[in-house]
Amino acid sequence: MSQPIEPPSLDDIEILAREAFQTIPDAFRAQTGDVTFLVTDFAEQDVLDELGAESPFEILGLYAGIPFGEAGTLSNPADLNRIFLYRRPILDYWCETGEDLSDIVRHVLVHEIGHHYGFSDDDMENIEANAD
Repeated sequence: MSQPIEPPSLDDIEILAREAFQTIPDAFRAQTGDVTFLVTDFAEQDVLDELGAESPFEILGLYAGIPFGEAGTLSNPADLNRIFLYRRPILDYWCETGEDLSDIVRHVLVHEIGHHYGFSDDDMENIEANAD
């Protein structure tokens, strides 16, 4: 009898995020400055409400940070740039699609950073296609 396989933990997803972040082109990655990765199972209810999500499985990630160009006006902006990754929706998507989990996490990172800074979907597709 085989042992059940454990799904990737919060820490596992964070490790994948750190590794994936290093594969994003330098110029794009520089947009974030110092960024903190926070992995939770789901987005908080207020985030779901604000984004109009009908299910907590709809939101894979969220970039929360200071608006572009305002970093110099804050005393410690590094604490404010955060990328939230939501483990359960990411794992659900992974199971549904069969895509590589690292690729999914990287895709979420690129899109969260891109949406925060106003990049188009075409811009983000180019960024993903030009991994370091």
